[in-house]
Amino acid sequence: MSLQRALLVKELGKPVELVHDHPVPLPGPGQVQVQVSVAGLNPHDQRVRDLGQYISPPTVLGNDVVGKVTKLGAGVTEFAVGDRIAYQAQFTREQSQTGLQEYAVADNIASTGIPSSISDDQAATLPSNIFAPLVAIFDTFEIPPPWAPESKSFDYNGATILIIGGGTNCGKFAVQLAKLAGIGRIVAVGGPVDELLSYGATHVLDRHGGYDSVLSRVKEAVGDDLLYACDTINPAQDQTLGLDALSNSKKGILATLLPRGSTDDARISKKEAGFVWHKVIGSSHAKPALAVDFWKRLPGYLEQGQITPLQFTAKQGLEAIHVNEVLDAYRDGKSVTRLHVHI
Repeated sequence: MSLQRALLVKELGKPVELVHDHPVPLPGPGQVQVQVSVAGLNPHDQRVRDLGQYISPPTVLGNDVVGKVTKLGAGVTEFAVGDRIAYQAQFTREQSQTGLQEYAVADNIASTGIPSSISDDQAATLPSNIFAPLVAIFDTFEIPPPWAPESKSFDYNGATILIIGGGTNCGKFAVQLAKLAGIGRIVAVGGPVDELLSYGATHVLDRHGGYDSVLSRVKEAVGDDLLYACDTINPAQDQTLGLDALSNSKKGILATLLPRGSTDDARISKKEAGFVWHKVIGSSHAKPALAVDFWKRLPGYLEQGQITPLQFTAKQGLEAIHVNEVLDAYRDGKSVTRLHVHI
């Protein structure tokens, strides 16, 4: 068995550690082996390390992975050895797919080719951060994706979407996806105004001044027309803004990207037409049909400038200190620019 270096969570709540005897995985049917070049970290990686969210130790972190194909599994025709790909690793304790190791395997259903105009780092900003809002908009909201036959009869221009947490990576991609679909009114709460407007937002609202002030700004922008609200940032106790903003006369949908948890029912406004509240599972493996259709189209969207990668910082090498520093910053509520580890 070939062995490799990897950064491993050995014990819940403890720093990741470098090991030199982690097994090199081989691809199974519908998989490719990848020599990892970049692994991107997200806030959920901190919750895996410290709280055991999704999976428990021992495990390798990093669900956003970019690398070069080195072996093909049985039945693979989409990729060839030497191709650069980006992929979303599966959220399981099984450690063959995640990125903080020298070699990993990727499932074809969660992988995409990378155009020559896009760097490995740019591609690594995409997988988890774009797929979660993709599920919110085109699955939870039941808005047809623009490639679906149903798109021909859907009134995208007449639709309004609210994105709470426009400054998050998921929020920025949510704006871009809404624009890609042609949604007419895209309202973002929080985030860099010029950047979000360049992505397609029609309104960018100040998130400061208190709950009532923010809700007033949202209501002024959406009136009683809002059927779709996506909260990319708030914990359970603060997810009521999206509910309060939904239409009273029409049944609306709130999609939340963070766990719903428990909420004070007294804070939930009553809606005459009712509402639906969904926790989004932003996993390609949980939504394979949507994943396959999107990932095969993404290179074209990138080449045409319809999807723009986001900002990042990069650190060289499998250094535990860099990973632990950024995970500690997420834990402590500090402002974090997304970290890419160059393997």
